[in-house]
Amino acid sequence: MTVVALVLAAGRSARFGGDKRRAVLAQGSSVLVQSVEHALAVFGEVRVVLRPGEVAQDLGLPAACQVVHSPDASLGMGHSLAAGVASLGDSPAEAVAILLGDMPWIAPSTLRQLADAASADSILLPRYQGQPGHPVLFGRAFWPQLMQLTGDEGARAVVRAHRAHCAWVDVEDAGVLRDVDTPQGLLD
Repeated sequence: MTVVALVLAAGRSARFGGDKRRAVLAQGSSVLVQSVEHALAVFGEVRVVLRPGEVAQDLGLPAACQVVHSPDASLGMGHSLAAGVASLGDSPAEAVAILLGDMPWIAPSTLRQLADAASADSILLPRYQGQPGHPVLFGRAFWPQLMQLTGDEGARAVVRAHRAHCAWVDVEDAGVLRDVDTPQGLLD
C-alpha cells in the first residue's frame, strides 16, 4: 500500500500573530520543518501546500519534499486541500495522509501505524484517549471529492458523507491532538 503525505501549510496564522510555520521549537527546528521531517521519515512522497509564490528554501524545507501552490489559499483550507489533492494525479499512491503543518509533535511511529492501516477505499481517523485527531488518511476513492472542496471547513464534509467507510485507529500519541494556534501553543 502506497501512501503519499500532503502537508497543508498555506494558512495565514491569524491567531498566532506572525508566521507560525517559522516559529522555532525547543529542539531548534521550525514548526513546519519538524512536521515535514516527521512525514519524510515515513512516507516515500511528501508534498507541501504553500501560498502562491512561496519557495521551499525560504521556509527551510528539505529538498526531498515537493511544493504545491494553492492559488486560492486565502479563501480557506478547503481550497488548499483541493489544490494539494489535485496535484496527486501523477502519484501512484492509493491513499493520502492529510497532515497539518502546525502539528509537529506527531510521532513518526504513529504516522507509520496509520499508513500501515490505509486502503484505497477507506478513511482513517486517529483517536487518542477517545479524542479525534490528525492526520486523516483518505483512500484514492475519495480524492475526486477532496478536489472539489472550498471554504475553510477542510475535509469534514467528505468524512460525514462517507461514515460507512471511516475507521478509527486508536493511537498512543497525544501529538495527534496538539497543534500550534498561538505562541503559547509552543510551550504547552
